[in-house]
Amino acid sequence: MRSKLLITSLFTAATLFTVAGCSSNQAVKTTDGKTIVTDGKPEVDSDTGLVSYKNAETGKTEQINRDQVKNMSELDN
Repeated sequence: MRSKLLITSLFTAATLFTVAGCSSNQAVKTTDGKTIVTDGKPEVDSDTGLVSYKNAETGKTEQINRDQVKNMSELDN
């Protein structure tokens, strides 16, 4: 019984570390010189022209017009 619990716990921990490793922060540089750090990769909606992202500082999902984005790049975590 103890062995089964240990194996399950190790498997769960390994899964969580794997999932956490896939998510990387991104830097979105705006045309007015600001840098926004996002939690994960921003999504671009080609129909509306908006970029949706989760702000790494506040944890809130926000949007910015694609015309205001100068550059998006992955950060080294």
